[in-house]
Amino acid sequence: MKELVPQEIIESKILMIRGHRVMLDRDLAKLYGVETFNLNKAVKRNIDRFPADFMFQLTQEEIKNLIFHFGISSWGGVRKMPYAFTEQGVAMLSSVLHSKRAIHVNIAIMRAFVKLKTIIATHKELAHKLKELELKIEKHDADIGTIFEAIRQLMSPPEPPKRKIGFRQD
Repeated sequence: MKELVPQEIIESKILMIRGHRVMLDRDLAKLYGVETFNLNKAVKRNIDRFPADFMFQLTQEEIKNLIFHFGISSWGGVRKMPYAFTEQGVAMLSSVLHSKRAIHVNIAIMRAFVKLKTIIATHKELAHKLKELELKIEKHDADIGTIFEAIRQLMSPPEPPKRKIGFRQD
């Protein structure tokens, strides 16, 4: 089956806010092919399914940071602060949005979150291995420095014996 939405588009919509990977209501609405108002209305009708760790509303400061981060604003004058949905919140959306498109888009979004987790885990592992390598190199550098110093000492000509200058006593 042909992808409804390219994976790269979905991945670009996943943001890090308050230490969580989230997607904004307006981006989700576009992906699902519905108006943001209608998406939020469906969520509010089922608000018990969306605890604070599934969905939260952005603050004015967070919106300013997002606008600054992404440059030119296409946000216009928002009357209501947008909602951010965590991975669990996006998964829960599948229980309140019932169209075929919503089902297929939701599957694609879940795959994007999984791919992102895999990439992050790989980066953490690589960062750890790089740190170990740096420590080994630092130790080797110190050892090599010691070896060079020993070689320099061996290569330097020995100091001639000092002659004793003394008075002769007859």
